Amino acid sequence: MSSFLNPSKKVAALGASSVALMLFTLPAQAAVTEETAFVFNTFSFLVNGVLVMWMAAGFAMLEAGLVRSKNTAAICLKNIALYSIAGLMFYLVGYNLLYTGVSEGSLSGFIGTFSFLYDSSEAEVALLSADATTEELITAVTSNGYSVMSDWFFQMVFVAATASIVSGTLAERIKFWPFMAFICILTAIIYPIQASWSWGGGWLSELGFSDFAGSSIVHSVGGWAALSGAIILGPRKGKYAADGRVKPIPGSNLPLATLGTFILWMGWFGFNGGSQLALGSAADAVAMAIVFVNTNIAASAGVVVAMILTQFLYKKIDLTMALNGALAGLVAITAGPDVSHAYMAVIIGGVGGAIVVFAVPLLDSLKIDDVVGAIPVHLCAGIWGTLAVGIFGSGEIVSQLTGIVAIGLFTVICSAIVWLGLKATVGIRISEEEEYNGLDVSELGLEAYPEFGRGSQKLV
Repeated sequence: MSSFLNPSKKVAALGASSVALMLFTLPAQAAVTEETAFVFNTFSFLVNGVLVMWMAAGFAMLEAGLVRSKNTAAICLKNIALYSIAGLMFYLVGYNLLYTGVSEGSLSGFIGTFSFLYDSSEAEVALLSADATTEELITAVTSNGYSVMSDWFFQMVFVAATASIVSGTLAERIKFWPFMAFICILTAIIYPIQASWSWGGGWLSELGFSDFAGSSIVHSVGGWAALSGAIILGPRKGKYAADGRVKPIPGSNLPLATLGTFILWMGWFGFNGGSQLALGSAADAVAMAIVFVNTNIAASAGVVVAMILTQFLYKKIDLTMALNGALAGLVAITAGPDVSHAYMAVIIGGVGGAIVVFAVPLLDSLKIDDVVGAIPVHLCAGIWGTLAVGIFGSGEIVSQLTGIVAIGLFTVICSAIVWLGLKATVGIRISEEEEYNGLDVSELGLEAYPEFGRGSQKLV
């Protein structure tokens, strides 16, 4: 995924179109005008961007359902706050770091420009303020292929999704403001720099690394940042016994978690489908349809595999594993949803579902407390999905591995520096008493469910 302004990434993004043209013999068609293509491309960015924004609600509901009731309001606040901060940081500096001047300067291929603010183009401003439009002015606007700010919006919601991943892992024991400080740095600096290496036309792009909609660039980055934070922050009190036993801490509202999963599943059609980056031709429309179907099939396979495995391993079907199986299937297919045959999506998504079932107990054996299972879903399945492009798609294994390692090392090192810096200065963990009482009371001074809380009173 990248801006139309980047020719090398535009070629990569048209991979699905090439597949579509090979699979279907399209009848002769009249080419649409440049202005019509501009309208459809802009419309695609905006509508698919809204679908991805809707995923923020999915993350909030999923996490609210998987934490204990005494932390529900706090996790809801964190989700709306991080979405807002991500938007501001990406506007202030993030977009320019990702897309502006990546192939220029002394650090060519590794970073964009540290310029502030990102606004509409001069041509678009002139078009809006002109008393009478001219053919020359319209051409200056439509030749870009899409509205400048529609692209910014679509890119921004991906940054917010990355930040949401970290929230769920560290729930129930991290301080609010230090967490928001980390989100500022993640969305303004860490995410844009590593994304510029591929989507911005940087060195990974030149190497041939392929990540259609962000299995690594979005999801594994969120997973690596969450893993670093979980290790430095430590587990919740009572999660692991002295003898090594794992004590399950059930979520408070599984119907809410299920709703969140369905919202995320729905939003993923915008996440992957919109990453086609165009809707101005029949080929683009066919390619987007293929991406939608593969995305849906991979999620379905993840659910089914997770259910079968939990039945076989534990003699019971685990709902939370099924939910995360769906999400793992979605994460896994995100790097290559343009695969030419749907059965490939079944395999990719199914393996993603299996990864979750085995990765969750592995993390517990290492005493890494991940409240919602975000690390198995977004990091582990994200790595698998990126490798799958080299197996089933058009990528090369060496290039994919290089991207996985480079993105992982950069994110872990940067995240660890920030987490450790915050821990040494303002502190990142709430007190044991605050953790016992819950973040709703200790940091917000309210309860998500006051009528069921300790302070509730009988109706008179």
